[in-house]
Amino acid sequence: MAATKQPGRLSGRHRRPPETRITYREVVAVREFRALWLGQGMSLLGDQLAQVALAVLVYSRTGSPLATAAVYALTYLPPIIGGPLLAGLADRHPRRRVMLSCDLLRALALGAMAVPGMPFAALCALVFLVVLLGAPFTAARAALLPEVLEGDRYVVGSALQNVTNQAVQMLGFAAGGASIAVLGPYRALALDCATFLASALVIVAGVRRRPAPHRGEGGRPSMWTMTAAGARLVFGERRLRTLVLFAWLCGFYVLPEGIAVPYAATLYRGDLSVPAITGLLMAAMPLGTVVGAFAFGRFVTPSCRLRVMGWLAMLTCAPLVLCAMRPPLEWVLALWVLSGVGGAYQLAANAAFVQCVPPAGRAQAFGLVQSGLLAAQGVGILIGGAAAQRLGPEPVVALAGAAGLSVAAVLAMLWTESRTEIISTVRAPAT
Repeated sequence: MAATKQPGRLSGRHRRPPETRITYREVVAVREFRALWLGQGMSLLGDQLAQVALAVLVYSRTGSPLATAAVYALTYLPPIIGGPLLAGLADRHPRRRVMLSCDLLRALALGAMAVPGMPFAALCALVFLVVLLGAPFTAARAALLPEVLEGDRYVVGSALQNVTNQAVQMLGFAAGGASIAVLGPYRALALDCATFLASALVIVAGVRRRPAPHRGEGGRPSMWTMTAAGARLVFGERRLRTLVLFAWLCGFYVLPEGIAVPYAATLYRGDLSVPAITGLLMAAMPLGTVVGAFAFGRFVTPSCRLRVMGWLAMLTCAPLVLCAMRPPLEWVLALWVLSGVGGAYQLAANAAFVQCVPPAGRAQAFGLVQSGLLAAQGVGILIGGAAAQRLGPEPVVALAGAAGLSVAAVLAMLWTESRTEIISTVRAPAT
């Protein structure tokens, strides 16, 4: 007896094909991505060693905690000030050339910092220059990655880079003190110089030349014109504004790391030292981010990532609210790891942002968002530190979690209204 098609059912040819999931192996097989990935890993590891070395060097030469903190603060200031302006260089010039120039100039500056006896003022100026040059490099690299990895490969590649960054950060800080004890601060700075030279060689060998994005009869637009155009692009469209605010939400859930030391002092019970507890607390969120980014990029479909993005954003802040109950160390670590897992939503927000921004203005847009990201973290930590001095660290972490949860809930509702078109765009090449 012949089968009849039942009403209300789709025939096989009308069913929506299942979405395919890209594997990490497929992404690593792309030669240009391997070059960008390896170069970033090397220079980031060198930077972690250099941060520890710089702190040791400044404190040993000045004996001043204020001077040490001031030099560390210089690592936040340049991207906030120069990022929106210098990021546009990657839209006015070939992005490969911008990356190479930044690597070579940073290597030169670090080589000068590694010279014993460098005056303190010159040392601060060189630190400022090295961090400032990171803004156009990061913007060029972020804008180039969607050209190297298309479709869902971009999300999986971003997840792999995120996992690598967090792992290298934990490794660098954990091994930094022991390495400085063996090498000394000057040799550690020289090692960071070598990592930038190695990164430049990897880019030369593995990344192909591409023309500058802005090419036309009218010539290249000025830097100020591009900065204004980038601001109008990012903040003039509702979907992009929502995605930018999703990125800047980190100002709430990064705050606990900024007051990890006083929080560790409240958790001290005599079995672990305060520095050991501080290290565990600071490693908890990066660990959660590694786990969340790996699982999110490997096992979740592209459209599902965009649908659950709002829920994961709320997950980054919700566990922190429970710190108001003053739980013991084990529970605090579990809550902070869970908060880090929720941070995987940034991968989906990044992919959606790429879908909405035209390639020609991508570097400028990424630079503006990155500058705001650093400002949100710096301001959040500053406010959290001031509040913790009056209220104590546990209430401040809980208040930051509650405030962040409220903002994330509003952003999730806004995102629900505007995600349909992006999901359709992302789903098309992923089926």
